Amino acid sequence: MNKLKERWKIESNYQLTIIFIVFAITGSASAWLSKPFCFWLGITKEDLGLWFTAVRLLLIFPIYQVLLVTIGFLFGQFKFFWSFEKKMLKRLGLGFLFKE
Repeated sequence: MNKLKERWKIESNYQLTIIFIVFAITGSASAWLSKPFCFWLGITKEDLGLWFTAVRLLLIFPIYQVLLVTIGFLFGQFKFFWSFEKKMLKRLGLGFLFKE
């Protein structure tokens, strides 16, 4: 845990616990929200067959990104999750979205 706290520049176990809780809530919420979102878009398993799971995962990704920052904000960890988000998007080649 100390290596993780050092890597993320976190000082307390309390903050680390809050961050883990935010990750857990965000993952569950994005998976839960993807079902009605697919329904709203008219994406069904019957139409896409084996591709349904891949398409749903692609839809979960942007939902997860927005929820991560939003839920992080609600838990008082906006600075950490905004920094985390920027690093992740830069690694995916979307760094042009952020001016440094």
